[in-house]
Amino acid sequence: MALTQPVRHARAGLTWLVVILVALSGLLTAGVLTNQTTWAPKLALDLEGGTQMILAPRVQGNSQVSQDQLDQAVEIIRQRVDGTGVSEAEITTQSGRNVVVSMPGTPDTKTRELIQASANMEFRPVITGAAWTATPEASRTADKDIPAPTAEPKNASDTNWVSKDLFKKFEAYDCPTELAKPERPQNDPTKPAITCDPNTQYKYIVGPVEVPGTDISNASFGMASNSQGMSTGQWAVNLEFNGEGATKFRQVTERLVAATGFQNQFAILLDGTVLSAPTANAVIADGRAQITGSFTEESARALSEQLKYGALPISFEIQSEQQISATLGQDQLKMGLIAGLIGLLLVAIYSLFQYRALGFVTIASLIIAGILTYLAIAILGWLQNYRLSLAGVAGIIVAIGLTADSFIVYFERVRDELRNGRPLTAAVETGWDRARRTILASKAVNLLAAVVLYIVAVGNVRGFAFTLGLTAIADLIVVFLFTHPMLQLLARTNFFGNGHRLSGMDPRLLGAEPFYKGAGKFREPVTVPAGKGSSEDDGAASVAKESSRKARGAATNGERLTIAERRRLQENQSASATSDHESGKGADNA
Repeated sequence: MALTQPVRHARAGLTWLVVILVALSGLLTAGVLTNQTTWAPKLALDLEGGTQMILAPRVQGNSQVSQDQLDQAVEIIRQRVDGTGVSEAEITTQSGRNVVVSMPGTPDTKTRELIQASANMEFRPVITGAAWTATPEASRTADKDIPAPTAEPKNASDTNWVSKDLFKKFEAYDCPTELAKPERPQNDPTKPAITCDPNTQYKYIVGPVEVPGTDISNASFGMASNSQGMSTGQWAVNLEFNGEGATKFRQVTERLVAATGFQNQFAILLDGTVLSAPTANAVIADGRAQITGSFTEESARALSEQLKYGALPISFEIQSEQQISATLGQDQLKMGLIAGLIGLLLVAIYSLFQYRALGFVTIASLIIAGILTYLAIAILGWLQNYRLSLAGVAGIIVAIGLTADSFIVYFERVRDELRNGRPLTAAVETGWDRARRTILASKAVNLLAAVVLYIVAVGNVRGFAFTLGLTAIADLIVVFLFTHPMLQLLARTNFFGNGHRLSGMDPRLLGAEPFYKGAGKFREPVTVPAGKGSSEDDGAASVAKESSRKARGAATNGERLTIAERRRLQENQSASATSDHESGKGADNA
């Protein structure tokens, strides 16, 4: 027996839904079996507790930290924490001086170091360098060969910046010892400095700062490409400068690209330590540079994050670190879940009362939407370290009503078509065509509101916006791949197709009079009486009277009228009264 097109579409939609559910379940199962995650979603700071770190600014002498500096530091540290995938973190100031970082769970070493590495970023040209392992005897230069300033430096790469005292200090500089010091003096940005690169184990004398880290507008990582746009198979870090930074960097690369040896390099420093010291291979005129080398994916990501979030106006150190308990706890989570179950139960009761057996489709759709949301949150917790807060739970609870609204719009469209005398199979297809546009518009508004709220908000409010947007996507998947296909299949069953009184699609309960009544009988056509007036007007009046008669008959039989039907009854009664009045007036005139 050949399948009709709606049935094929219905089965295809249900198949895709099963594929999505199996894929998400399989992915989460793989994470559980490899001990990388658990079945339960990760909870945020307010529900699980976590770690609190107090960062104290490092200042010299009696220097004071301004509120603007602290506010900027809080924003950049928040970007750093979010960049590591930690969600629902709280970053605030304390006593107008310290920065308090509270995050769920226990931060790993990488996150802790990234938070602590809070210092000014600098781009300095390299003047000279040497390996750490070179002994003083092997690297020592005779007095007559030690460079001595002969004139005022012409640029930041000029060797006239290096005095004999600075060069001797450079020879004796022990990088492992200096890097192990908890506090190191900050370098003067207008003078040369000695610095170390822990990655390559080289030490350098670098010139004054030419490009500050604040001129970086963005940094990312990816696979490097050649001049033909083909991937080289090597990881690279991409840099983008703002307008002022692009101009400065172009001038720097114009000078460095013509130099040789160490003077062909520029060092990127964070807190006085070299992050990278690449060579200049070309003039960068558009402010978009690419750093290549022996990067791994992890090292390229780490460098891009440091470049993107590294420019802080002050330096910090972790003053204290302690574990904190949940601010709300499991009781509030249980109450939130109970509230969600009560809301789900009320929606189920309303659906069964309003739509009878069709309400079970609503309940099943809500259950599937809940499973999709749960799997997505659990997988995001594993892969992106997303954590569910109480505000996120509130977003899911609110989404129950928004999700049910999509089904109600669809069902009411179908029932309207049944009232017009269409059979259920045709009413499902026509009603879906009308309801689909409304559902898409509604979900687009929900998604837009969630995205805007997520962008402009901070803290727990972002958790609410995220779950609100996530459930809107799950709603669309369920409506298109389950609710509509299920209605297409149910419309072809005897129980729903023949309009059983408990199906929720009984045309008689909806006040509809089918065109074909069975046994060769059809619905009586509306007759238009002849008269002297306009036949079109008289026909409209007759139709209005007929509609009023049917509506009054439905009300007399105890059948419930919808708001649209009651409004149509009132309009038809008004039209009928007007028609009668005009007819009487015409008779009097005659």
